[in-house]
Amino acid sequence: MRYRRTRQPDGTYFFTVNLADRSGSLLTDRVDDLRRVVRSVKRDHPFDILAWVVMPDHLHAIWGLPEGDGDCATRWMLIKAGFSRGVPKGERVRASRLGKGERGVWQRRFWEHLVTDEDDLQRHVDYIHINPVKHGYAARATDWPYSSIHQHVRRGWVPSDWAVEKDDGFDAGER
Repeated sequence: MRYRRTRQPDGTYFFTVNLADRSGSLLTDRVDDLRRVVRSVKRDHPFDILAWVVMPDHLHAIWGLPEGDGDCATRWMLIKAGFSRGVPKGERVRASRLGKGERGVWQRRFWEHLVTDEDDLQRHVDYIHINPVKHGYAARATDWPYSSIHQHVRRGWVPSDWAVEKDDGFDAGER
């Protein structure tokens, strides 16, 4: 069976990419390796990172693809393979993967969403930045070190106290 993906040249995409073993902290433990691989893939297959958060067992990203290019799958394949090569072997590998010579570091697929407009983009950027708070890893979005929120604050796109919990819940602030 062939897996169908949206292929919108120069599109903007939201992604969720999971490790096969969701119980550990491999991504944050090896975040520098992940960054190195992403830089390498970006050099050969350019894309813009609009937002990103790395969690212990999964990550979310929003990418803008170059004009005429809609190939997200190759980029993720290269990122996953490059990262996996740097991880010592020892993970559990199912028979179906062994037969294909695959590692068991990542889930095979990733989830994607083609961003449709500015409101959709903003909702997904906010989702990315609040994710560490939602999962209990940080009290404030800016407390999590593996997030593009820090670049967004430096650029003045969001205040440093964005989404700080107020008495009546989260305040996403004015944009």
